[in-house]
Amino acid sequence: MFPHLAECGLLEFDSQDTNFATGCKLKFTRTQNMAEIGIGILGGGYMGKAHAVAMSAVGAVFNTKLRPRLEMVCATSPNSAERYRQAYGFQRATDDWRVLVKDPKVEALIIAAPQSSHRAVAEAAFALGKPVFCEKPLGASLADSQAMTAAAQASGCVNMVGFNYIRTPASQFARQLIADGELGEITMFRGEHTEDFYADPKTPASWRTNGQSSGALGDLGSHMINGALALIGPITRVMAETETVHKLRPGGAVTNDDHAQMMCRFESGAMGQMYFSRIATGRKMGYAYEITGTKGALRFDQEDQNAVWLYRTYGPEATRGFTKILTGPAHPDYEPFCQGPGHGTGYQDQIIIEARDFLAAIETNTTIWPSFRDGLEVNRVIAAATASARDSSWQDINPF
Repeated sequence: MFPHLAECGLLEFDSQDTNFATGCKLKFTRTQNMAEIGIGILGGGYMGKAHAVAMSAVGAVFNTKLRPRLEMVCATSPNSAERYRQAYGFQRATDDWRVLVKDPKVEALIIAAPQSSHRAVAEAAFALGKPVFCEKPLGASLADSQAMTAAAQASGCVNMVGFNYIRTPASQFARQLIADGELGEITMFRGEHTEDFYADPKTPASWRTNGQSSGALGDLGSHMINGALALIGPITRVMAETETVHKLRPGGAVTNDDHAQMMCRFESGAMGQMYFSRIATGRKMGYAYEITGTKGALRFDQEDQNAVWLYRTYGPEATRGFTKILTGPAHPDYEPFCQGPGHGTGYQDQIIIEARDFLAAIETNTTIWPSFRDGLEVNRVIAAATASARDSSWQDINPF
């Protein structure tokens, strides 16, 4: 097994999930102590490339027993699919997702395409008994997310959602500190996911600004909401506002939100505030949070992703203060990438960690966080926040 995953809270077997053990039975090509698995990826763009690179590197980085084989890539046209095949090293290419899913040599699926495609592809893969890794947000709507989670549960197949930012060694360390009680009782969480890729109103409209995407709240907010759930625990109610600042862009009208703010209450009693924006001028990767507890506090910013600032309430008053802790081999999932403290890990490394977890889940037929069920919890919070913004009222999470 993988004890380091359990220590980091990533390995999560649900003994009440009676369907899970009856799931897909994959036959891998075994060579000595290793086995191959054919990987199919839907989408060859930004995230498709990241997952292809991760699957190519994960065996060397983590010495996984299950070794990925880049079997097939699917894109929107034959030309782009073939281009991705050559660039990333896939065996074959197609422009039909049904061909991808049904191919017997494609033994596990990665969905790295707009969320409007997620449900159909995932349901088809589960029907054939194939594990699925789906990029966030899980579904294009709460109904889609519920259906996808139900299909995953009924199939018993391994399923994961791509929340990569919470996997940095620094955030895994923060999660450990909180779980170990180092900060005492958590009283306040403040988080943001802010970027400026749409800060310029002259930036053309795209699928991200129309009905294929759930806006800043669903696109960026899902990452920070997932982070808040992982760090602090379940959210019970929310109060939110959303706004479209640039309503018209070259190429069309904008039909979803540019930024959103949200207050929340956690099940633990802690207060929370979050802000999500794709028009935050000057912010490039503002996945950041501050956590206050009765015995300490910490803060983290993804733009300085190899450091955590930690405050502890002991020692002489004159020497107290936030201490910058640089990540190194003593922190979770750092040493496989580098043996030198302070040298740091990067964005692609987070995707490689995800690949390791997905392969470990398949090999051991075990649920590894975050599953589709965890992705659904994020979408429930987003649905409640959307209703809150519409009705200008506090919304409980339970009805969603």
